[in-house]
Amino acid sequence: MPADVPSPQHRPPPVRYRSDEEDSGRWIGFPHRAGDIVISTRSKSGTTWTQMICALLIFQEPRLPAPLADLSPWLDWLVVPIDQMYGRLAAQRHRRFVKTHTPLDGLPLHRDVTYLVVARHPLDMAVSLYHQGDNLDRRRIRELTDRARAGAADRPQPQPEPRPRPRPDLGHWLRQWIAGAADPADALDSLPGVVHHLADAWTRQAAQRPTVVLLHYQDLLDDLAGQMRRLAERLRIAVPDDRWPDLVEAATFATMRERAARLAPDPAGIMIDRRAFFRSGRSGGGRSLLTDDEYARYLHRVAQLAARRLPDPADVDDLLTWLHRLR
Repeated sequence: MPADVPSPQHRPPPVRYRSDEEDSGRWIGFPHRAGDIVISTRSKSGTTWTQMICALLIFQEPRLPAPLADLSPWLDWLVVPIDQMYGRLAAQRHRRFVKTHTPLDGLPLHRDVTYLVVARHPLDMAVSLYHQGDNLDRRRIRELTDRARAGAADRPQPQPEPRPRPRPDLGHWLRQWIAGAADPADALDSLPGVVHHLADAWTRQAAQRPTVVLLHYQDLLDDLAGQMRRLAERLRIAVPDDRWPDLVEAATFATMRERAARLAPDPAGIMIDRRAFFRSGRSGGGRSLLTDDEYARYLHRVAQLAARRLPDPADVDDLLTWLHRLR
């Protein structure tokens, strides 16, 4: 073990992240296997895309043998009771690749597990998150989470639906999101939560190679084939040359959108339109909503947030250059 990596006996306990839908505590005691892959991302940052790439590398067929959410379940998700979740994963005979939105400091890290952390320009992630909010069936989500709290066999008494608040327009919402001061532990999809997740992974990648691998959404857009080959190498998966064209085509945004019924992460039916989950797949939409002065203030705020986790200014610059592609 590298000298700068704490031994398991000296590592601090994982941070507990909880929301109405998820609980990172479900990772404690999860029976991992050597070779497991854990995909750790913020929402709308390339989670499903990375799951699909892993599935294609593992099964080496453009058509998956089961819905993606079944092959790569979200372990933290409270809708599925923990014993059922553990049972599903125990029954899998293929190399497992498990989804989480928990940062690495909330997971029990194992030397024989590979952790993939996916980044996206935070402004683009935020825009996608805003639009995804319009595609969620809030009544269905509330029904599922109420049932999960009450127990799988119980039916909670119906409660009156709260009147939905009108949403601000996207530009106003984005400026509020940038200025928000939420604690990452309470709001991981806030800007502080996004920066915390990525800065934490950035430090761990340097200390724990090759168990932590960082991927960038823009790299997948620019060079999908190259990034898939890079990931196959990091996961030590050999792919015959003649299979690469079909696998890369199956991982394109257009093909995944066509197959949304089996690929969108919606096993409980909480989306209004599964195809809308794959909305555009483009970059730059967030930047276009801000003036030059507003974008400069955004960059200053991100640097301040990163400095809380990365005391060396050079590390902050390196992370933000990588994250924003400031070249």
